[in-house]
Amino acid sequence: MAKFSPLMAIPPLLFAGLAGLFLWGMSREDPNALPSTMIGRPAPPVPQTTLAGVDQLTDADLRQPGVKLVNFWASWCPPCRVEHPTLTAISAEGIAVMGIDLKDPSPAAQRFLNEYGNPYAKLATDPQGRTAIDWGVTAPPETFIVDGQGNILYRHAGPLVDADYVHRFRPELDKALEQEPIAAGS
Repeated sequence: MAKFSPLMAIPPLLFAGLAGLFLWGMSREDPNALPSTMIGRPAPPVPQTTLAGVDQLTDADLRQPGVKLVNFWASWCPPCRVEHPTLTAISAEGIAVMGIDLKDPSPAAQRFLNEYGNPYAKLATDPQGRTAIDWGVTAPPETFIVDGQGNILYRHAGPLVDADYVHRFRPELDKALEQEPIAAGS
């Protein structure tokens, strides 16, 4: 009869532990969600630069009455191109969509807006990416829902498309709109 060595139990125990970890990860409410320390806090300052011929986004704009969105985007970002029709549709609803162009040469950003249209009520540029760091942006596109006092209510990392938009972002936007009307002058 063969002897049983305690070392033989290590591989099945490691497998069981790893399987348990995977099972726990799959059962989380939203395994792709990235926590944000910004929720419930005042929006950080925005850059005081913009593209030629576009209205400048200011800190005061974020503290105006009404719900608004702040979208970090870039012309070099393929998912930003994919979500652009959604932003255009949101803007057409009368919801103020504010843009912050991230690490983009001005001519490229201007070409992007000329080609795809400009859904942004106001815009700022963040050529060095410092503002994105202050907001906790990991990569464009990212969109924040901001209330009339300038507080961040929700952060969405990734493009606003398909099921992600319908099941995650839009319910949060609708909840914010129930609490507070759309921003004036949108």
